[in-house]
Amino acid sequence: MPGFLIKLLLIALVNAFGIYLVARAIATDHLVIAGVCAVLVIIADIVYFARRALPLRYLLPGLIFLLVFQVFSMGYTGYVAFTNYGDGHLVTKAEAIDSLLAQNEKRVAGSAQLPASVVRNLQNPSEYGLAVIIDGQVRLGTAGLPLRPEPAATITGSKITAVPGWQVLTLTDLLPIQDQINALRVPASADAEDGAYRTTDGSHAYLYQSFLIYDPAADTLTDTESGAVYRPNDRGSFAAADGTELGTGWAVPVGTENFTRPFTDTRYSTIMGQVLLWTVVFSILSVVTTFLVGLALAITMNDRRVRGQRLYRSFFIVPYAFPAFMSALLWSGMLNTDFGFINQTFFGGASIPWLTDPWLAKLSVVLVNLWLGFPYMFLICTGALQSIPAELIESARIDGASSFQIWRLVTLPLLLVSVAPLLIASFAFNFNNFNIIYLLTRGGPPYPGAPVAVGQTDILISMVYQISGLAGQGGTRQYGLASALSIIIFLIVGAISLISFRQTRRLEEIN
Repeated sequence: MPGFLIKLLLIALVNAFGIYLVARAIATDHLVIAGVCAVLVIIADIVYFARRALPLRYLLPGLIFLLVFQVFSMGYTGYVAFTNYGDGHLVTKAEAIDSLLAQNEKRVAGSAQLPASVVRNLQNPSEYGLAVIIDGQVRLGTAGLPLRPEPAATITGSKITAVPGWQVLTLTDLLPIQDQINALRVPASADAEDGAYRTTDGSHAYLYQSFLIYDPAADTLTDTESGAVYRPNDRGSFAAADGTELGTGWAVPVGTENFTRPFTDTRYSTIMGQVLLWTVVFSILSVVTTFLVGLALAITMNDRRVRGQRLYRSFFIVPYAFPAFMSALLWSGMLNTDFGFINQTFFGGASIPWLTDPWLAKLSVVLVNLWLGFPYMFLICTGALQSIPAELIESARIDGASSFQIWRLVTLPLLLVSVAPLLIASFAFNFNNFNIIYLLTRGGPPYPGAPVAVGQTDILISMVYQISGLAGQGGTRQYGLASALSIIIFLIVGAISLISFRQTRRLEEIN
């Protein structure tokens, strides 16, 4: 196939994919994303059609991925950090109003009992809908789509017997999913104030309407039963005059609150210092122990008097070649208090709480990380030692330097010039080493009486994971606070790395 046709085919595929993304973004009301995708498609067309833009043809894919996965992620994290985005504030204001109206519904007094059937989507069996006979016509809706006419449905007597694309469920089908049927709510129309239809027996539907009434002009919600009037406050919630807030709100800017909250709110400040201290200690111990063990093995294997060096080196890199997450899980099982291999084999079946005692759990984390990390240090130290010119060592010996002096004055300084940047990178990696903490101890054991779900082996990044609510341990999702903590971690690691690199530069100048 000629190169011109291949070029046209590539451009057609790129444009088709771009148009698809733009259409999907518009369909979901993400207009900013749609605009960005449209601009990227136009840029791609210009770059790949213009002859003078040859270098950009190779750079553009990388730049796009950088924009999507780095710049956008960083920008969005920064945006969320200045809001109260989290549980109770996850939707827009309009969505919050609709949700509040739906949450505060009751059956309309005197409403008709309408014949109905619960149906299951044949293409998506997990989706259920409600078919209702209204004025002799079948209307079908789901939890996400309001009732709409279904003229092709079949009615036998007063029962719906068939709906194209849907399975009409019988009483036997409904028994195992009774909870889902009771929770099924089908909007009567696109207007939330029109209420929704629900069913309790699967054969009749009843109209439910909210006892909250929204007044768009006054921007208030009124409880028709108690007479309470709820107005929006600066926290993104509807609140009554006595301060009572309705449960569902929307995200609003909160300034720097999320950045100061970990240090001023007693729920977090009581353990924030301990978590930060343990994070620094863990990172330093991880770097120091892995470096010393890796260096010692590298020095030993670099000695020509040692036989079988290749075989030993192959054994030493096995922990590095084995997937780290699998190693962490295996160590978690071996360190089990009651059935672990370590207790059963080396301690005669003793119940040593390696992962549940605060100090032993921290020791276990450091030792397991040593097992995972020393092969890397062994490899880089081996390469650094072998790159030192033998003439320098020989010259030092001729000048009468002892083995210790050669090591301290020649080998170690040259070694550190090569290894120091990697040690800094290793510190930054271990500062955010989420995998070893989560897979080995899941952050536990917990702090006694801690107001938040943070454990004694949690480091800052795993603490962020707990605060975000993604761990699923009953905590609330606080994405704004978690984003702010992520930025704080970035600043800490960045500051430490900057200082360390400056010291490394001085070391290079000295040598």
